[in-house]
Amino acid sequence: MGDQKENVPQPPPPEREEKTAARTSNPAGKHHCRFDGQEDNRKKSTTSSSDFSDPVYKEISLTNGFINRMSRDELRATLAEFKLDTRGVKDVLKKRLKNYYKKEKLMHKQPADAENYYDYICVIDFEATCEEGNQAEFTHEIIEFPIVLLNTRTLEIEDTFQRYVKPEINPQLSDFCINLTGISQDLVDKADEFPVVLQQAVDWMKQKELGSTYSYSILTDGSWDMSKFLNIQCRVSRLRYPSFAKKWINIRKAYGNFYKVPRNQTKLSIMLEKLGMDYDGRPHSGLDDSKNIARIAARMLRDGCELRVNEKLHGGLLLTISSSAPLEGAPAPQMSKPR
Repeated sequence: MGDQKENVPQPPPPEREEKTAARTSNPAGKHHCRFDGQEDNRKKSTTSSSDFSDPVYKEISLTNGFINRMSRDELRATLAEFKLDTRGVKDVLKKRLKNYYKKEKLMHKQPADAENYYDYICVIDFEATCEEGNQAEFTHEIIEFPIVLLNTRTLEIEDTFQRYVKPEINPQLSDFCINLTGISQDLVDKADEFPVVLQQAVDWMKQKELGSTYSYSILTDGSWDMSKFLNIQCRVSRLRYPSFAKKWINIRKAYGNFYKVPRNQTKLSIMLEKLGMDYDGRPHSGLDDSKNIARIAARMLRDGCELRVNEKLHGGLLLTISSSAPLEGAPAPQMSKPR
């Protein structure tokens, strides 16, 4: 849904920084992905500065300086020695090597706190009705509901869910929409309407024991899928917004902050390119987009990024969640009640 999200003219709901009193220190070997403009948490942390006086931190700092002076060929050669991925632009390679070295050093200092991290990440990238130019008054309705289940321990895609959805307000797809998404009129004509599909998605997630036996979080490519497309669709279908989808990981924010790149370099195609990966499948297929987003998430986890929930919908407003907030998984999925 990448280009469609970029071209929708309506502004997203106003975004505000959520005030969170709780503060937690970074787990060993993990990098919390901070938001643009956010102050360094160490300035506000109640953690004593003596925690960073251990000689290991000086050693890490000196090594980082050495890595900064390495050429791309030197970086690739060193990564190869450690049997790490050698694909990506120079900044990505530097980040990968720094995080590997940091994890190795801190692993001997204190055990990594991996037990509290999500067991799974559910990647969701909706496809919705659209027109060329997307006029402001046009109502976008979900026509493809995919979920890709990423195991955070194995970093493998464990399973997928996909359903097409029959739109109510604009049941006839535009030629632009058909060409963009590859979804035919026949597919949506034969599909169930959104309330039925949402129930099927909830049942699938329950079968996976998400939110009960296993902790999980939803991850999206930007804010639009949840704050706009799902939000609008629930109003169209006269459903309350589902509680399990009120918080999510916006991978564009996480990627930009972790690899230190501007927002205009966080589109799906650019993220893949910078990580040295090619797009696999058909662009603007919701399921294929979700699989490629999951590949990026897996690479970021390998590179040492602790992907955390960073956005939520509250009272109709899109809010940013501080990276210092406690790590919480999404609740067990439940079907939305009628409005």
